[in-house]
Amino acid sequence: MASSDTRERILDAALDAFGTRGFDATSLDDLAEHLGVRKQTILYHFGSKNDLFMATIDAAVGELGVAMIEAGRGRTGWPAVESVVNTVFRIAVREPARLGLLRETTRLGGAWSNRMRESLAPVIEKARLFLTLEMRRGNMRQTDPNLVLVSAYSTVMGVATEVEVLRAVGIEPTLREAVKRRRELLRFLEAALR
Repeated sequence: MASSDTRERILDAALDAFGTRGFDATSLDDLAEHLGVRKQTILYHFGSKNDLFMATIDAAVGELGVAMIEAGRGRTGWPAVESVVNTVFRIAVREPARLGLLRETTRLGGAWSNRMRESLAPVIEKARLFLTLEMRRGNMRQTDPNLVLVSAYSTVMGVATEVEVLRAVGIEPTLREAVKRRRELLRFLEAALR
């Protein structure tokens, strides 16, 4: 197996482990056993658990950013917003560990949180600029783009990663409920922006 394939396998498994169990509960020994490699193989590719975690942040944010930008490409107004929301919800449902990793990064704070913020900054800035321009052009209602972005982020993250909070308010974390939350978020955003 090629070295780059091994590196990608390690990265994928680590993203799943960190995003599902958290940083503290993920050991390199367990990860190596799960992958059928030696711990030294992981350390050869990433140097340390911290380096591996940083690489998972870069991968998760990078792939999420690309998906969001691609979803909005060539669209204006409401169709762009709807496409991006649908794309992010698809990721949240199909790969909850990816968003779980972002939640874990925020929980840990410090350098990791800063890394995530720096990685997300270009995507957030593009989204903010898009909303601002669409509002100026009259394609969307004038409102605070930051509030729109925070509301959308909070809703998607909650549906994808806050299982116990959902249950506490009487929402079962099922695919049907995720679809329902997506529709509600789209209605909320449409009312705010159209």
